[in-house]
Amino acid sequence: MASPILSVSNLTTSFRVEGLWRPVVKGISFEIAPKETVAVVGESGSGKSVTALSIMRLTPPGSSKIEGSIKLSGKELLTLPEPEMRHIRGNEVAMIFQEPMTSLNPVLTIGFQIAEALILHRGLSRSEAEAETIRLLEKVRIPAAKSRFHEYPHRFSGGMRQRVMIAMALACKPKLLIADEPTTALDVTIQAQILELIKVLQEEEDMSVLFITHDMGVVAEIADRTVVMYNGQAVETGPTEDIFARPTHPYTRSLLSAVPKLGSMGGHTRPMRFPVVDRATGLSDVPTETSDTVAPASERPVLEVSGLTTRFEIRAGLLGGVKGRVHAVENVSFSLQSGETLALVGESGCGKSTTGRSVMRLIEPLSGSVLLDGEDVLKLDQRTLRDRRKRMQMIFQDPFASLNPRMNVGAAIAEPLIINGLATRSQAREKVAELLRRVGLLPDMASRFPHEFSGGQRQRICIARALAVEPRLIVADESVSALDVSVKAQVINLMLELQERMKLAYLFISHDMAVVERVSHRVAVMYLGEIVEIGPREAVFGNPQHPYTKRLLAAVPVPDPARRLEKRPVSNDEIKSPLRAPDYVPPVRQFREVSPGHAVMIWGQEWETQPAIAKVA
Repeated sequence: MASPILSVSNLTTSFRVEGLWRPVVKGISFEIAPKETVAVVGESGSGKSVTALSIMRLTPPGSSKIEGSIKLSGKELLTLPEPEMRHIRGNEVAMIFQEPMTSLNPVLTIGFQIAEALILHRGLSRSEAEAETIRLLEKVRIPAAKSRFHEYPHRFSGGMRQRVMIAMALACKPKLLIADEPTTALDVTIQAQILELIKVLQEEEDMSVLFITHDMGVVAEIADRTVVMYNGQAVETGPTEDIFARPTHPYTRSLLSAVPKLGSMGGHTRPMRFPVVDRATGLSDVPTETSDTVAPASERPVLEVSGLTTRFEIRAGLLGGVKGRVHAVENVSFSLQSGETLALVGESGCGKSTTGRSVMRLIEPLSGSVLLDGEDVLKLDQRTLRDRRKRMQMIFQDPFASLNPRMNVGAAIAEPLIINGLATRSQAREKVAELLRRVGLLPDMASRFPHEFSGGQRQRICIARALAVEPRLIVADESVSALDVSVKAQVINLMLELQERMKLAYLFISHDMAVVERVSHRVAVMYLGEIVEIGPREAVFGNPQHPYTKRLLAAVPVPDPARRLEKRPVSNDEIKSPLRAPDYVPPVRQFREVSPGHAVMIWGQEWETQPAIAKVA
């Protein structure tokens, strides 16, 4: 058997906190063989990323210490002088970080940044480095690589920026690639592209990969072996197939049971709760279907959206004329009954969030109508709109950014009650205690500040604040996408429970197809600002008609290691731009009914080859 590329033995990483050393990684050991992919999986705070930074010796030198042994091809890294370690970083071991925009220098072109590594580590001349950079960009499937060499990071989409990071990591042909949550912030189709790309490049370059993630679907897709981390310790290690088929540790079982599986809703017409798992025992309850809360079709919908259009003008300089328009939302129509969840799905840039914000009038639409209980929100003056917003509330993706860090959570939840004159200060305190209990938190937590809570708890606080004014409609904009898998399950169960109890209507905006299948009654698929398919959840998922819907569903990672070696048809295209010339007139779209309530846009070749895009310098 070949000797391992990386051997980590009894690794302990501690940070100095208030004068004391606090271990964050506690005695973890694992090996990575040549050409092998090992996944380190666990939730936020489990010590995954600190393990990766310890291997690279990138933890802050004054306030951290690393103990144990880290050997790369038999060479001990922890005792190497810093100049030698600097030579190893990027040369023998390369790392891809979670957020490519913060890893790339915004004032340097992407070509210069990749060439810099080649000049520094491989001693190439400027012209040789440029030629090699173009070859690397082509290798990671960036179209028109030569012309994009001199472009800046902001000109690339998230998926293409991550490809640039992979090209930079591969520049010096490393023995080991460390990928720290490289697909977490990406859409499902882009995630599929990046995972497929890493697998192909690993094969071509004979490279070992340490893949860090909290997504068990991604683990099944890419890893030969898996290390499960919990509270800084490796609680289970073994071949990925064995861990999925026969998990022995309760925490591993809880992680696996909380993973939503696409296609698991066969036979269920209503949303399903996630199983609740006890981490200490690994035992889970039996997930149940929610009760039927959807108002009958004869009753007027809570929300009726018709012909909603939102565009953003692009001007040539401060005083220049309009040189193009972003058609963010184009002639979108749908309705939403009391007690119903309509999911808006699609990739970043498709117009989902803009639709939600336009419905709330946080963005002013160009045209259309938004009827809330029969009243057109778009025709209200600001004073009346402020009053009507009691009936419609929004939960945002980032709960920390949604809460005032200087205001305790009790005051944050009480604020809408007091501003709208719904309660006195003493009444508001009682209502806050009741709301905190309703979302599974303790009333005495009201005096704490947002930074004292976990991500999942902060999202519960945002839900409590949204419920304070007893709304009829809640727009949930990617409200669980930033959460760990088990916390995500808890928050979704809470939202389903509140919907049953309060007959809430949810406009659920997400790109996570497996979660959408679990929580929604109906689904609307958006592409370039337009709804291309809409219908009951079981019809859209069970019988997708539009090519884009099929592409979205095919890209979802399947938590089944047996299918890991299957080649999937993955498109390497960039998401097309919704930017149009000023004189562009959108075509009149026609829909056909596939089955009752299931409509799909009639498409030709034009859905793939969109009209000419306005050039913006």
